Amino acid sequence: MLDPLPLHLREQAAQRYTRHEPVLLDRLRRLYGHRPDFHAWYADLMGAVGALHGARSPELLAQDSRRAADPAWFTSEHMLGYSAYVQQFGGSLRGVIGRIAHLREMGVTYLHLLPFLRPRAGDSDGGFAVASFDEVDPALGSAADLLELTAALRGAGISLCCDLVLNHVADDHAWALGARDGDPALRDYFHVFPDRKQPDRYEQTVGQIFPEAAPGNFTWVDPMQAWVWTTFYPFQWDLNYANPHVLAAMVRSLLGLANRGVEVFRLDSTAFLWKREGSDCMNQPEAHELLQVLRAIVEIAAPGVLLKAEAIVPTRELPAYFGDAGGTARECHLAYHSTLMAAGWAALAEQDAGLLRAVAAATPALPPAASWLTYVRCHDDIGWNVLRAEAGSPRRLAGIADFYGGGDSASFAAGVAFQTGAGRAVHGTNGSAAALAGLETARDPEQEACALRRLMLLHGLALAFGGMPMLYMGDELGMENDHTYLDDPGRARDTRWVQRAPFDQLRYVQRHDPSTPAGRVFGALRALLKRRRGLPVLAADAPRALLETPYPALLALARGERFLSLSNFSAQPLSFRLSDIGAGQWPGAGDVIALAPWDMLWLER
Repeated sequence: MLDPLPLHLREQAAQRYTRHEPVLLDRLRRLYGHRPDFHAWYADLMGAVGALHGARSPELLAQDSRRAADPAWFTSEHMLGYSAYVQQFGGSLRGVIGRIAHLREMGVTYLHLLPFLRPRAGDSDGGFAVASFDEVDPALGSAADLLELTAALRGAGISLCCDLVLNHVADDHAWALGARDGDPALRDYFHVFPDRKQPDRYEQTVGQIFPEAAPGNFTWVDPMQAWVWTTFYPFQWDLNYANPHVLAAMVRSLLGLANRGVEVFRLDSTAFLWKREGSDCMNQPEAHELLQVLRAIVEIAAPGVLLKAEAIVPTRELPAYFGDAGGTARECHLAYHSTLMAAGWAALAEQDAGLLRAVAAATPALPPAASWLTYVRCHDDIGWNVLRAEAGSPRRLAGIADFYGGGDSASFAAGVAFQTGAGRAVHGTNGSAAALAGLETARDPEQEACALRRLMLLHGLALAFGGMPMLYMGDELGMENDHTYLDDPGRARDTRWVQRAPFDQLRYVQRHDPSTPAGRVFGALRALLKRRRGLPVLAADAPRALLETPYPALLALARGERFLSLSNFSAQPLSFRLSDIGAGQWPGAGDVIALAPWDMLWLER
């Protein structure tokens, strides 16, 4: 590792390697130590790591040093994320530079641009079928544009997050093309089967992600005369991480993008990385060992970089993505708290915070220098099945899904159902935050006021719970659903496109006009964001506690000793005293607090 490094970098790199070698080498030996070529492969890997570390710019090296000295830098109350598609937000990478002023106006410090690497030709699952990890999508810009964008964002105090799709590549990626053409080394990059015997055994225990659009987990590839594992879509070939050369290639891609200024990696589909017959092939121990390897390498070569786990799994399975219980092996710095997001919407539908309290109670304290990523909406569907443990009944979740997906005539929501067929008891839900909260269906000022309070209620939960909150593009303007995807045969089957509309320029212009819906949403959210930045007790690592209340719809969430969030998840007003909910030690505990329907109150002392 040290050989490719200039002399002035060697001492610090050696110190970092010494600190992280025990975990790195142990996990790699567990995964690949049985191979006769292990030591030669490991030497090649660390040589590549050293070369890529040596290629980091002086500016990035200086940032690495600052962040290594303050490893919890990203957990403060000042952190705010924003997620967007490049083409929808700015049109191109250079166009996103023109949006930086908007991001700064809201206080954004972290920008997740959804896939911008070169995608598969044709249908690419929104860019998640990657044809090259080293090239920018030509429709969005060039490598030079990426460097210009990362420099501009860094200058504005904003870290760029990039998707690194770990589980699969497109069927026109060079590795897949080589495998298709008969290269045995590249064929071993994938899970390939000559007949259905073994795939059929796997299918007995492995679930289906898109049972309507892409049933089954294996695809017949005629030129190979073989079945290839394709968890998501037939054009996305799962990578075989039992082959160490796959891991080495992904390490090179990650560090190469980090050298271009990417500061956060959303590790896509982390739960699926390792296959084991007889299991559901999710959350396997080896998948966690692979993430521990990536974390150790990042700590050595680019400690200013963050890893984020995209593991949409039940609450009990989330903590493992931060590392092992003993804290000896760290994994990701950030993890999506998808169950909290789903439970917030469930509370609105049921007018009962019970599921939300169960999720909050099951959420453990964060390890040092780690953070949840809390959010209201994203580019993907709301998968209600992550709440199965808390709900106790698929029927209960199906009722919530119907409420948002058009199956409940009394609902305020204008959502769209997702994956309703193939005998699934609980389908997912798509829609913008404004549409799901009732802003799109509001027909009078009172209905609109209730919808606005529902929106702020969920944003307030994401801001106060403990983590890094993230906004989805357009939610700050109350953008509504976009049904034009139905006119595109390539997208019409995937209702997720309903919340992937182009950034609404008219609403952006109206954002400071309180006479418009966009202005009212933007004003309310911006005030809430400003309030949060002034509350150090809302940093990710501050203690969190639930207060018992006699009201099913009331969520009372304390952070530390000085902050209390009170949220009414019902259409009925609530009146109570702090002494009624176990906060008798607060000043004015005997005073009556009145919460309007769907209202929220933050108290500080």
